[in-house]
Amino acid sequence: MSTYALIADLPVVIEGRSHVRLQRPTSSGWDRVTTEIRLTGGGHEGRGEDVWTDPERHDDYAAGRVPDLTGRWTIASLGERLQRDDVFPGAADPGGPLFRRWGLETAALDLALRQAGRSLADALGRAPRPIRFAQSVRLGEPSTVAPVRERLALDPGARFKLDPVDDWDDTLLTQLVAEGPELVQVLDFKAHYRGTAVDQHAGPDLYARCIAAFPAALIEDPAMTPAVLPVLRPHMDRVTWDAPIHAVADVTALAHPPRVLNCKPCRFGGLRALMDFYDHCDAHGIALYGGGFFELGVGRGQIQYLASLFHPDGPNDVAPRGYHPLHPRPGLPTSPLAPPDPAVPGFRLADADA
Repeated sequence: MSTYALIADLPVVIEGRSHVRLQRPTSSGWDRVTTEIRLTGGGHEGRGEDVWTDPERHDDYAAGRVPDLTGRWTIASLGERLQRDDVFPGAADPGGPLFRRWGLETAALDLALRQAGRSLADALGRAPRPIRFAQSVRLGEPSTVAPVRERLALDPGARFKLDPVDDWDDTLLTQLVAEGPELVQVLDFKAHYRGTAVDQHAGPDLYARCIAAFPAALIEDPAMTPAVLPVLRPHMDRVTWDAPIHAVADVTALAHPPRVLNCKPCRFGGLRALMDFYDHCDAHGIALYGGGFFELGVGRGQIQYLASLFHPDGPNDVAPRGYHPLHPRPGLPTSPLAPPDPAVPGFRLADADA
């Protein structure tokens, strides 16, 4: 039986919907906006989070531009309903509808499980495990080792996902390596983003120096250009993908079969696509590690929950929200995080937000 089939027939009764707009300044100088979706029915409440990146599209909830889902559904029938264009009318980017469907479906799944008195772990028959995570941090402008050292002072066992940029010189790389050979778990080159604040178009020299400095680190979203490919070819077993992956078809279309992939659940646009991806990777021996999208609400705990069930030991980029600021406070939970309690109904995991 497929993983999705284990939850597809769960009934859910939706009697109402509300939303909470969440907003927080980032260390990069812009405000992050998301919407926490709350579905009610039968005396229970289910929650999900729409983490689409355009702040204006979060106005859709207050403006009534999100469909009414009142009624009796199964998880499968609701997922089919959410394939319609009215979920995200006038989409200028295909990502918007995917992220919104994810927020609505996760809220419905949380509600369905609570109405049934079951946890997601129980429904899927999987034992939750402690969640290992890597901290994602940018090194400032200009780049320095200071942000890494600050976090290591709080947690000497911290591990990191770092985004190489053009000003990473040999001095910086030497300083990072001196902090520990296993310090950097993932090098995210972000070569597949377009029109965002994190776009990177690094040349082959930066790739070569970073790959040599961190011989055990995964190489995420590299540029597959004629200039960079000769640098990558000896290390293809370390190459992993994030931004291009939205479905199983994206995995099978890769030119080089991956050994490991990043999994950002919101990119898949629904539970069926995500669960099919999990099944495909399991069948083909592809390891996974999770990724987030700067969730401000319940969504952060939900991706931690999924990591606990499907890939607890990877360098999961799912650190508690308290790590979002440039200068996190002392006392935050360290890796690994405690797993969800399988006896607690629903699809939520309380997340540190301080």
